[in-house]
Amino acid sequence: MPAVKYGTQEIQFEHVVDTALKHAYITVDFYDGVMLKSPSISDKKAKEAVYKKGKWILDKLKLVERIPQGKIQTGSRLLYLGRRYYVDVSKEASIKTASVRFNHSKFFIRVNPGIADTESVIQTALEDFCRKKAEVKITPRIKKWSEIIGLEPASLRFRKLSKRWGSCSKANEVIINFDAVKLPFTLIDYIVVHELVHIRHKHHSKEFYQELAKFVPEWKKLDDKLCGMRL
Repeated sequence: MPAVKYGTQEIQFEHVVDTALKHAYITVDFYDGVMLKSPSISDKKAKEAVYKKGKWILDKLKLVERIPQGKIQTGSRLLYLGRRYYVDVSKEASIKTASVRFNHSKFFIRVNPGIADTESVIQTALEDFCRKKAEVKITPRIKKWSEIIGLEPASLRFRKLSKRWGSCSKANEVIINFDAVKLPFTLIDYIVVHELVHIRHKHHSKEFYQELAKFVPEWKKLDDKLCGMRL
C-alpha cells in the first residue's frame, strides 16, 4: 500500500484509477481508510495529492477511529450498516425503560426519566435493536449465499459473541454476532460466506481458503479489516 510521510506521521492510502474522472479527490472512511480516486496519474503525483491534504486527512482519521465506545448521549454517533448516524437522546415518561428508533438518518433513543442507570438500559435497548435488525438484514444474505455456494446451515441464530463475528458448529449450526449489522454489506457478506464454507471445511485449512476465495476473492483484505476492529 502506498504511503506518504506527513510530519512525524505516515499516511497509508489506496489509489483507485477511474478514467471517467477529470479531477482527483480523497475520501477518509471508517472501513476503507484513506482512498485517492483519480484519473490516470503517476505514483509521484498521487503521493503529492495526498501530501497536500495531509492535515485534513489526519483530522478526518481521528474522527473515524474504530467503533465508538463509552456513554451514549445526544451528539454521539452510532454505526449501522457501515455508516455513522447522529443520536438524539431524550427522556420520556411513557417509556418503560429505553427504546430505540431509527428513521434512516438519525437514531432516536428515549429513556424513562425515573431510571438512574440510563447507560445500562440504553445498551440493552441497542442490543435488542441490533438483534432484530440483524435478523431482518442478514437472514436474506444467508439464504442468497447458501444458494450460490450450495451449502445450507442446519440452523441459524443471532447472538452476542464477545470475540467472534460468527461460528459454525460440528452440527452445521451457524451463529452470527448480531453486532455484524453495524458493518457494511461487503463485510457482512464476507462473514456469512466464511461461516457457510465452514459447513464443508471445519478448520482453516488450505482447502477452506481455496473455496472461500472462489466466492470472496478479496477475503484477505476484508479479514484484515475485521481483525482490526474491537467487538
